[in-house]
Amino acid sequence: MSRIRHTLRIIAVAALVFACAAPMASAEPTGKLTIFHAGSLSVPFKTIEKNFEAKYPKVDVLREAGGSTKMARMISELGKPADLMASADYMVIDKTLVPKFTDVNIRFATNQLVLCYTDKSKYAGEINDKNWMDILQRKGVVWGHSDPNLDPCGYRSLMVLQLAEKFYDRDGLYDDLLANRPKENVRPKSVELISLLESGNMDYAWEYLSVAVQHGLKYVTLDDHINLGNYKMDPFYKLAKVKVTGKKPGTFMTRTGKSCTYGVTILKDAPNREAAEAFMAYLLDPEGGLKVLREMGQPPFVPARVSSDAMKNGLATQLQPLVEVRN
Repeated sequence: MSRIRHTLRIIAVAALVFACAAPMASAEPTGKLTIFHAGSLSVPFKTIEKNFEAKYPKVDVLREAGGSTKMARMISELGKPADLMASADYMVIDKTLVPKFTDVNIRFATNQLVLCYTDKSKYAGEINDKNWMDILQRKGVVWGHSDPNLDPCGYRSLMVLQLAEKFYDRDGLYDDLLANRPKENVRPKSVELISLLESGNMDYAWEYLSVAVQHGLKYVTLDDHINLGNYKMDPFYKLAKVKVTGKKPGTFMTRTGKSCTYGVTILKDAPNREAAEAFMAYLLDPEGGLKVLREMGQPPFVPARVSSDAMKNGLATQLQPLVEVRN
């Protein structure tokens, strides 16, 4: 009789272990996943969202796009809940969200600045990489950029103008260009300028190369010394400095020129961490999100990069093989 009881006890324990383990084996992410991201990521993230939801149909991805600085401040100053934040400038995450809101900042893609236009733009048949700065100064030419206080593309646009003055050795070029760009031509985020270009209400706008490709815009490519797209030029890019508003009202900080590098992070208080980690794994997959970026004109880092072993070790186990330590 005792042998029977012993056998039954073993069966019961085994059943209990199986019951506990089974849900873990079959578990998959569910619920809402909130992502704040740079406006320049809107098109690729739309495709990435579609692919991710097909893979995880129980997850509903909710994206909100805007200037990266603005998105980060919505988290740090307004307390808006989010699971992930993807920035057009990884330094926005470092300066605004680390260490209070996140510990890890993953660099996953690059870009460069181009001057966009359409067939409707004044002097569209004449502009090139040698005369763009002269055309932007002509009377009646309407051009603009995004707000440097809200959007990295904004302060990067101003950096391009500063670097052009130095590279082409034309004293006063920066001020002369801005004198022909009224304040109303500065919009909260760079993608808002696209509709102005397409409607003919603006002749030229500074955008990322990926945005130009994704929207089928004409564009002028710039020398590597000024397009912020070549990390080997970082020593020269550092000559550009733009003052922008700080974390608190009435304060300011200086942004220093550096090659365009995008960053992404999972927030410490992510409401849906399981889904956030699954999305991050798909985003950083060379055959997943990084492939989408590459196909849409935005070169990714393969593998993605973190700045220290501590950051890498702080990632979820499934994410660690997808990144490498690179300073």
